[in-house]
Amino acid sequence: MHCPFCRHTDSRVVDSRATDDGTSIRRRRQCPECGRRFTTVEVASLAVTKRSGATEPFSRDKVLTGVRKACQGRPVTEDDLARLAQKVEETVRATGVAEIEAHEVGMAVLPPLRQLDEVAYLRFASVYRAFEDLEAFEAEIALLRAEHALAEHGEPATVGGPGDARGRAAGT
Repeated sequence: MHCPFCRHTDSRVVDSRATDDGTSIRRRRQCPECGRRFTTVEVASLAVTKRSGATEPFSRDKVLTGVRKACQGRPVTEDDLARLAQKVEETVRATGVAEIEAHEVGMAVLPPLRQLDEVAYLRFASVYRAFEDLEAFEAEIALLRAEHALAEHGEPATVGGPGDARGRAAGT
């Protein structure tokens, strides 16, 4: 590590501490040449491979941008989005790989987004999973309804059953 003051090619680590979120290490260093101290932050590199084959560093900001579009007009705060982006990064880093496909990052967004806001989840999933038609939307909504019914009543809902809006509209 070059000293930022005198450009000496070496430095000595005086103190090391993990940051609050545990994703990086803060190190205090001292230059043996000029004696001045400086701080460095080390972060494990994580690259994302795009569909084109190009790689770029993982970016929480890119996750936030995509999710923010899905959450437009929904009761979701910036703090909620920041926590979601942190969860996504933690999930991706927990895989233990240094390079991950962009598709896997998108898939890591889905579970926490679903917990945050189901409408935003449907918006994001429809684009990310490339829903081809109305039936794909309906299938995803039916799955959400079935899981709600299971959570509320301990029994799965069936299409056209009491937990299904189509069944209520038809008077069944």
